[in-house]
Amino acid sequence: MSGSSSFARASHGTPPEPLTLTVHGLPGNVPGVRSRWSGRFTLLLVLLACAAPVVASYFTYYVLRPQGRSNYAELIQPSRGLPANLPLQTLDGRSVGAASLKRQWLLTVVAGGVCDVACERMLFEQRQLREMLGRERDRVDNLWLVTDDAPVRPEVLQALTPGTWVLRVPPQALAQWLQPAPGHALSEHMYVVDPMGEWMMRTPPQPEPKRFHKDLERLLRASAFWDRPGREVGP
Repeated sequence: MSGSSSFARASHGTPPEPLTLTVHGLPGNVPGVRSRWSGRFTLLLVLLACAAPVVASYFTYYVLRPQGRSNYAELIQPSRGLPANLPLQTLDGRSVGAASLKRQWLLTVVAGGVCDVACERMLFEQRQLREMLGRERDRVDNLWLVTDDAPVRPEVLQALTPGTWVLRVPPQALAQWLQPAPGHALSEHMYVVDPMGEWMMRTPPQPEPKRFHKDLERLLRASAFWDRPGREVGP
């Protein structure tokens, strides 16, 4: 019998045959699973590469700064993204996609179409601030968001920087994005929006242009290695 033969060989000192083990591949080694994980890792790297320059510039501006230096304008934390469905229209009633506002820094003023003395002063300071940036001004667009249906006087439009965006937006919709400081109106501030559409800075009410100009200069300098002019004129 085969069983007794095996026993006999073992009893005469014949060494037993070594055992062999077969190791099967783990699920992670399956080509399809490995490919999916590789794709996800690559996507994560791309997202990090896109976000890193912006994060680094803000970190440089607001964290790695000399002791004793204070910012004049207020940093919005966290920043607030431009709503994709923000209903924007030109003064002649043409719809403008919110995404078209991206690719440039936006120095933003909010006021009604009548534009009283305070509004005129804010628009004048907006124009002066951009000019004060010198060669960096091409990275900044001026934006005036008109929050009512009142007609805008031609003389006010003529005084604006050429290429200024003048767009109407319902105040209720705008409130989902920009907000004033507690106890103040939207029209009392200027707002800075970065090239990705993130509202990230707000001036104090009735801002002092010279002090705010220093903030803008430092912000543009900190972002110079990733941001470039994206357009030349408004809609």
